[in-house]
Amino acid sequence: RGPSVDVRRHAKLWPILLRDEDVITSRLHDIFLELVIDREQGVAFTRQMAFEQLDIPILLRKAPLTFIESVLVLYLRQRLTQADAQGDRAVVSNPEMLEHMSVFERQPNPDHAKFERQSLNAIEKMKTLSLLHKLQGTDERYEVSPTLKLLFSAEDIQALTKVYMISAKSNLEGNSTEEDSSTD
Repeated sequence: RGPSVDVRRHAKLWPILLRDEDVITSRLHDIFLELVIDREQGVAFTRQMAFEQLDIPILLRKAPLTFIESVLVLYLRQRLTQADAQGDRAVVSNPEMLEHMSVFERQPNPDHAKFERQSLNAIEKMKTLSLLHKLQGTDERYEVSPTLKLLFSAEDIQALTKVYMISAKSNLEGNSTEEDSSTD
């Protein structure tokens, strides 16, 4: 995924993007990029075009996600869906995100500090990828970018969530099994 524009953060740029959409799309196609615009959500971004028959230059880097980063993406996407259903903006805080990711911490974990560092790094990566935008006047509250809906469909999220919840459940069951066996 490439650079993104949204109507709230780029109020002056948005109408220009819509006005010149054909020209911008044409220029992006010249360099094998695609412009994706969701007028309803008020977001736009670029992505690499894919051609199986052609060896084209790759201009946009892919950002592979670690397990904990993908857990955070799922959480953010779910929060976005909930907020949309209520007609609100999706707003999350550092403590909420950290609490959600903690469910996936291996138990027992001999290096809790490392897991916490990975969780904080996951939040930083979401900010770097423009999936989280800091709310003005706050230190730990962020708006989830509507772009996330275009990157991961509801079906993708449901499938991944199911797999990850099985993982979280096995972590919890592993805890109770170990605790039960240690009391005998």
